[in-house]
Amino acid sequence: MAVALTLEYLFLWFLLYVFIGWVYESVLVSVSERRWVNRGFLNGPLCPIYGCGAVLAIVLLHDFTNPIEIFLISSFGASILEYITSWGMEKLFHARWWDYSHYRFNIQGRICLLGAIVFGFGGVLIIDVVQPQVERLTAMIPLLAVHVICAVAAIVVIIDTIVTVVGIVGLSERLAKFSEAVQDRAEKAGDSWQWGKEEFREKMHDLSESSQERVANMRQLVSSALNWQQRRMIRSFPRMRSTDSTKYSKIMETVREMLRRK
Repeated sequence: MAVALTLEYLFLWFLLYVFIGWVYESVLVSVSERRWVNRGFLNGPLCPIYGCGAVLAIVLLHDFTNPIEIFLISSFGASILEYITSWGMEKLFHARWWDYSHYRFNIQGRICLLGAIVFGFGGVLIIDVVQPQVERLTAMIPLLAVHVICAVAAIVVIIDTIVTVVGIVGLSERLAKFSEAVQDRAEKAGDSWQWGKEEFREKMHDLSESSQERVANMRQLVSSALNWQQRRMIRSFPRMRSTDSTKYSKIMETVREMLRRK
């Protein structure tokens, strides 16, 4: 019984930190993109990697009192978690969700020194400042409420995960079909279409009124070729790219620009 209750509290804390991670990521990317970006991998306001990292830190570092040790372990541990997550998602979905190649001191673009430093300070903040208050507050929640919250939240998270994964699978195939449809329409109109963000912007700048209508039709093709989950992911992760084909990455850039201009 005590073990089950401990797991429930860990799950409650997980929910809190996945939400905090979602807020952090969404605000950070929204400021960078100058538009609102729902950064969560899941449909709900959740970034699971932050919850996993926070809970692991709580379990492994709760007896540590030296902030330097907490900082170093948090930096190293979070970097390993981020690297494994990036690699696993790439193998499962054939896409790179984030890329730190533009940062100095990165490893394969999956992790970087700046991120490790941020996670290190985050670990110290959680262990020394935030978590003691969180434990005090969650201890005040009636046990029945804890059981109900955990049960309902677990069901919601599981359903959200299934819906998200099922929606994302097959993205490369959908991009290929979208490409064929666009090129086919362009050829029938005696035109050609080049994929890529800059190419799309240039075409938008030079388009005539009739061509504007053609682009509007292509936007409709995006909606018909890619499901809502796939479009949401392309919008939410500005550096997302395909690992199957450079062409698919260029198509993602074009789709992202199309969706942004709606």
